[in-house]
Amino acid sequence: MESILTAEQRNKVLLAMAELVRKKQKDILEANALDMSGFDQNDLAMYDRLKVDQGKIDGMILSLEQLAQQEDPLGVERFHFKHESGLHIYNKTASFGTVMIIYESRPDVTIEAGGIAFKSGNKILLKGGKEALNSNLAIVNLWHEALSQNGINKDWVTYLNYDRERTRAFLKQPDQKIDLIIPRGGERLIEFVKKHASCPVIVSGRGNNFVYVDKEADVEKALEIIVNAKTAKISACNALDKVLIHKGLSGHDGFVKELISKLKDFDVEIIGDNGLNEFEGVQAIGDESIWYQEFLDYKIVLADVNSPQEAVGMINKYGGGHSASIVTENKNEADFFLDAVDAAAVYHNASTRFTDGFQFGLGGELAISTDKLHQRGPIGLQHLVTNKWYVYGNGQIR
Repeated sequence: MESILTAEQRNKVLLAMAELVRKKQKDILEANALDMSGFDQNDLAMYDRLKVDQGKIDGMILSLEQLAQQEDPLGVERFHFKHESGLHIYNKTASFGTVMIIYESRPDVTIEAGGIAFKSGNKILLKGGKEALNSNLAIVNLWHEALSQNGINKDWVTYLNYDRERTRAFLKQPDQKIDLIIPRGGERLIEFVKKHASCPVIVSGRGNNFVYVDKEADVEKALEIIVNAKTAKISACNALDKVLIHKGLSGHDGFVKELISKLKDFDVEIIGDNGLNEFEGVQAIGDESIWYQEFLDYKIVLADVNSPQEAVGMINKYGGGHSASIVTENKNEADFFLDAVDAAAVYHNASTRFTDGFQFGLGGELAISTDKLHQRGPIGLQHLVTNKWYVYGNGQIR
């Protein structure tokens, strides 16, 4: 395998891949139909992630074309220092080497994440779920065709068609050097990878996001934000699960009733705490564990709080470290919330649904990290790099 590909080589492969997806989209859709025919539609989130339609095909093509147009993330100078001895010392971005992506359901990850990893100069190991095998293999065949068209070894993109036991063994003792693993999926997948991996892991995909409605909130904004964040796409990790409402909100009870009504329009199951379970249509909370859960379903928990400080405390205790939003017209309270909440993305008067690499101007994302090292939030092309020191001398010794 070539150790280094030029930016021109990488971009040609991405554009070839975009054209192949456009020309052979029927093959992808037929493969996906096979996967869909054997899938349980009762799992709404997984079903939504697995399905490939024309919109997702168009998104795949756009992602590849945009990646090809973006600047090369490699060799970017981050620091330059001239030593007193005359040494010139530079720090520049560099590829990781080999990146493994383990994911569930989403065939579009085989395009988007694979494309970002390849554009940033990395060899890619893809391990998708068995439920999407036909879709993933159809897409990987196109990757290999795009590479071959450009005279590049197919080993740059490898699909690992392993069962759970073989995956566990590979994570513990891989047969090749792996520099980074990124799991994208539910908590069980993330814990499985963290437990068995023998190299660095970036945790991605867990939401459990909160909206706090302050006592000085514009209630119309609050209603729209909550309904959008909860119902627009339940399978997304940026979807809303918990709502905290200040007891001192003007017209508190009327707001809660209207919120319940709007959520019921979407058949959302509503669970209430701190007295909100007394409202019609709201179930009482079972036990504290529900606060830690990411639902990925038409389900939400509502609770009253006495202050922004209490809201922040609950979010930092129970939240997934992904996204949190405050709805308020008080800038001081908003600034406090944004600074104090421990999450990758914090919002003032906006839906959590914007936490996404494309929406944040990154041109797509490999994952959304809830870790703090080495990148937090959406991981785009610019972030899937490490760094390297270049030192130029003329015979200096120390």
